[in-house]
Amino acid sequence: MPDDLVIARPEGLYCPPGDFYVDPWRPVDRAVITHAHSDHARAGHGHYLAHRDSAGTLRARLGEITLQTLDYGEAIAHQGVKLSLHPAGHVLGSAQVRLEHGGRVWVASGDYKTEPDGTCTAFEPVPCDTFITESTFGLPIYRWPSQAELFAEINDWWRANAEQGRASVLLCYAFGKAQRILHGVDAGIGPIVVHGAVEPLNAVYRAAGVALPPTLRVTDPGVDAALLQRALVLAPPSAHGTPWMRRLGNYSDGFASGWMQLRGTRRRRGVDRGFVMSDHADWPGLQQAIAGTGAERVFVTHGSVAVMVRWLSENGLQAQGFKTEYGDEDMEGAPTAASPHPGLPPEGEGETALP
Repeated sequence: MPDDLVIARPEGLYCPPGDFYVDPWRPVDRAVITHAHSDHARAGHGHYLAHRDSAGTLRARLGEITLQTLDYGEAIAHQGVKLSLHPAGHVLGSAQVRLEHGGRVWVASGDYKTEPDGTCTAFEPVPCDTFITESTFGLPIYRWPSQAELFAEINDWWRANAEQGRASVLLCYAFGKAQRILHGVDAGIGPIVVHGAVEPLNAVYRAAGVALPPTLRVTDPGVDAALLQRALVLAPPSAHGTPWMRRLGNYSDGFASGWMQLRGTRRRRGVDRGFVMSDHADWPGLQQAIAGTGAERVFVTHGSVAVMVRWLSENGLQAQGFKTEYGDEDMEGAPTAASPHPGLPPEGEGETALP
């Protein structure tokens, strides 16, 4: 509709009255960034607006940029649009974007999860008329274990490996998951070694006041075979099968991803253990978040769009899907088939353009 606060353009999600974009995937003059994952925060924009805690990760990934930051709940006005950022609970600095203009309120959620994890400000539902939600894990099968259950599993695995004299190599996304694991594990079990892609992001989290245990790199003095036999090693999935891994000697490997909920994913990934862990909301979390907004209209993007649209429509909401160029860090190690769920449409089927 012509009076919508957000419409789709080739560059990304555009706010016409404010003349700015939210998480655009092509270069634009003014971009509001929900968080610093690479599918939402791209290089080439003239001006960036993001939460204060995203400054470190954005600059680490994009270099010197023209960046304006806000605290959660701090509102600014731009060309008559009142804009504020609110906690998304996804990764450090992640935010939902609240837009108010002409008596209407829209919220673009970016990526989010609803269970607090201690490494970023917990998700808060923001009342609105229209809500733009992700649906990465928008199927009833996806129900995450609690934080306590998850870390009990990881600690038991690490402890058992250490007792047998082998390293515990846990593959996980370098930004977000790695820091959640560091914050949640029992560091008393043994030393913790991280890949070079992880340590700079640890520094950003520590600078923001997030408590993380001491970490080492493979190349640090004192990191020898005896230490590695007791160590938890965190590395990005891209390190799997590379010469870097051969430095670790005897090890058991695991993979931390929401896709580990699916039978067979661990086997296809070729690791010893799978841990169900995601920085995205599970099925109950998506339902909880959407209900918490009180929105009457919901746009659904990336993930199980058709299923979520169907469920929302059956529950009396105006719902439709739309296509974006957002991806998912959890897709590293995801099932390779177009749709891993027999009888369900492939991702993207049933999507329409945002008005």
